[in-house]
Parts: sequence; structure tokens; C-alpha cells
Amino acid sequence: MNAPAAAPAAAPARVTRIARRRARPGHEAEYEGMLREMLAKMREHKGFLGGDLIPPEAPGEEYQLVVRFASEAELQAWDMSDARGALLERMKAVAEGEPEFRKLSGLEAWFEPAVVPATMHPPRARMALVTWLGIFPTVSFFLWFVLPWIQPLPFLPRTAVLTALIVVTMTWVVMPRLTRVLRGFLNPPRKG
Repeated sequence: MNAPAAAPAAAPARVTRIARRRARPGHEAEYEGMLREMLAKMREHKGFLGGDLIPPEAPGEEYQLVVRFASEAELQAWDMSDARGALLERMKAVAEGEPEFRKLSGLEAWFEPAVVPATMHPPRARMALVTWLGIFPTVSFFLWFVLPWIQPLPFLPRTAVLTALIVVTMTWVVMPRLTRVLRGFLNPPRKG
């Protein structure tokens, strides 16, 4: 008799971290240059998925560095790297205090408040259009292919199954890909 096959291990959850810190007055260009250098070093690091530098909305406010790693372990490996340590040491001369960190993983990132200046949020009409572009084909697919199989169920269980399938598909399959493909549409370049 064969032994049961082991269940596949769950893929590690991606992690997003936001670092916030102010530049010393008069050292903004140097500080921003070091943040860009840090992003360049991260690109060479295993597990780095991407990052964004968000400059302050007004002089004297905080810079935000949003980085994404494939797993918590790969983020920790970056944190322990010599390259990061050397950059943080150099930054002490041009930055105020220590950076403040905030970490998001999994679904938490969808429900946390925004961490970027209000002027950098995508226009609501564009967000609505992209959401519709995800929902319309997803709902159509489940109504066409799944609803006939669950039609015998009473109304509430049938609705619960249908909406659960749609939410799971939108959260893990459709929206991550759609927002990545339409990033330029959602966040058009700032003028001026």
C-alpha cells in the first residue's frame, strides 16, 4: 500500500515594507540619491520584486521607500546584508533619526490605509474603471460556468459560494495582475 502523498507546502507570502524618514535640511538631494542607490542594490538581491521612492509632498516632510519582497526570509536576508548596512551608515550624515518601518503581507496590504501623499493616489474614476475591468469578466465567468452547477442550492448558500469564489479570484488572481499591467494608467506621470 502506497504512503499518502505529502501536501504541497504553501508558497511564502509576499511582503511589502514602507520605510519613512526625513532628510536633514539642505541634504535632500544627497538623501534621495542614497535611497535610489539602495533601490539599485535591492534589484541585485534575491527575492526583490520592486520598489518605489515617494518624495515628500512638501519640503521637510518624510520620504517613503516602499519595497516588495517575495518572502519574509528574503527581506530579512536583505536587512542583514553588508550592502544595506553600509548604506544605512552613510545615510546617518544626511537623514534625521532612524527610519520608521511598517510591514504589510497578504490581504493586509489591501485594507491598510494609504501610505502615500493624497496627490499620488490614482484618480477615482480610473480605479473604478480598473475594478470594473476585473469584476465584469470574473463575475461573467462564474455566472456562466459555475452557477448552473450550484443552481439547486437555496438562495443564500448559492450566493455565498458565488461571492466567495469571486472574492478569492479577484484578490489573488485578477487584481494583482490587472493593477500591475495597468500601473501606467492608474498612476499617470505627474506634470510639472
